[in-house]
Amino acid sequence: QVQLVESGGGSVQAGGSLRLSCAASGFTFGSYCMGWFRQAPGKEREGVAAIDTGGSTSYPEFVKGRFTISKDNANNTLYLQMNNLKAEDTAMYYCAADSLCRINFDKWTYWGQGTQVTVSS
Repeated sequence: QVQLVESGGGSVQAGGSLRLSCAASGFTFGSYCMGWFRQAPGKEREGVAAIDTGGSTSYPEFVKGRFTISKDNANNTLYLQMNNLKAEDTAMYYCAADSLCRINFDKWTYWGQGTQVTVSS
């Protein structure tokens, strides 16, 4: 049974930091692209970071320099370090996995339940 369990969300003030974790099980973690996505109320889900099987990372402009994605293949865990958080970063954050690393992340295979991040200004 595949599971992706996010943790580490919470409430912080603008300028603060949080580190999200995603514990994966039930699939070959090292063979999948992994990513972090977020969705704010009334907005579409958007990608915030991705890491491929070789460790290459990608970020949209609005988080570059502030967010860092990493993974621990030995412990099947994905991380997202978020620094200099802004009020607009407030959202539910999800981790996801996909063996094909599809650009259209709506088609990614496995998704977690999410962890809430709230940033107050």
